[in-house]
Amino acid sequence: MLRVVNYTHLSIILIMTKQEALQAIKENLNAIGAAALETKRKLHPDRVTTFVIDRNINYTNICHIGCKFCAFRVVEGDKEGYILPYEVIDRKIEELIAIGGTQILFQGGAHPKLAIDYYENLIDHIHTTFPAIDIHGFSAVEIAYISKISAISSKEVLARLQDRGMRSMPGAGAEILSDRVRSYVSPNKVTVVDWLRIHGEAHELGMTTSATMVFGLGESDEEIIDHLESLRVQQDKTGGFTAFILWSYQPDRTPLQKLRPDLTKQSPNRYLRLLALARLYLNNFQNIQSSWVTQGAYIGQLALRFGANDLGSTMMEENVVAATGCSHSMATNEMVALIKGVGEIPVQRNTRYERLRSF
Repeated sequence: MLRVVNYTHLSIILIMTKQEALQAIKENLNAIGAAALETKRKLHPDRVTTFVIDRNINYTNICHIGCKFCAFRVVEGDKEGYILPYEVIDRKIEELIAIGGTQILFQGGAHPKLAIDYYENLIDHIHTTFPAIDIHGFSAVEIAYISKISAISSKEVLARLQDRGMRSMPGAGAEILSDRVRSYVSPNKVTVVDWLRIHGEAHELGMTTSATMVFGLGESDEEIIDHLESLRVQQDKTGGFTAFILWSYQPDRTPLQKLRPDLTKQSPNRYLRLLALARLYLNNFQNIQSSWVTQGAYIGQLALRFGANDLGSTMMEENVVAATGCSHSMATNEMVALIKGVGEIPVQRNTRYERLRSF
């Protein structure tokens, strides 16, 4: 076991075991933060913090899955349900390009009547109309559902969308990679095995994906670490994860709030602790992203001292988290100021983490 830097109660471990992670998760917050920062410095010695200018476009809010922590979804036939027409999507992308944006995070629900041809035509339209825009599209859950109703394999779904211009997939739908937790918060979603398999298929096709975790859903420390272990093993196999993003469950306005009132908003301490642990445990992940969308600007900035090297997106538009009443926004100049405020160099990136310009 290679230990690089020692602190009073914690060591930086290049390959941390599950038992070491269980001990680390209970460490003094400053100690685990210092270890995560030192690890970050070794991976990113130039002190650059990246971010992307993008927009979340939710092409539909109609979803049959019914996750208990979701306040965004409506059922088919609901008067609030929608499928965005092309002209609305185009206008949103034009507004993004006008502020220097390069990426759309393109997700919706598992719509019961939209099959592969709808998605092929949609991606083809966006890619043809806006070839410079990266389509960071859909989720493993959506891919699995398109596969099901189109009667083709998930890998064929990915290949056909890739052929039309989609090059990367977000890590949404992971929540906690524990089938025990998923059985009560999202029983209709893909299993842990299938979530990992679909990301592996994307990697094998040459697509990149991100990995996420939503904590605060009643999971144990052991399940947190099992989630990280699953990601680390998958990354060793297929190597296509660009980044890890940690989110906290936002209970307000969700069905789960009534079913499990004991599941409350998570503290900044817990968020920073788990973020630092991710930096230490995910030794084969280059990038750890700060989640200011759920934590707010101050904790988002503080996360840069706890292992994060990316401040995520300026997020010109965000609807899913906002549906819970948790709404934060940030302009490019604010993001630049936050990064400079911790003595780092702000650099705009694209979806592939290629650097575009510094500030």
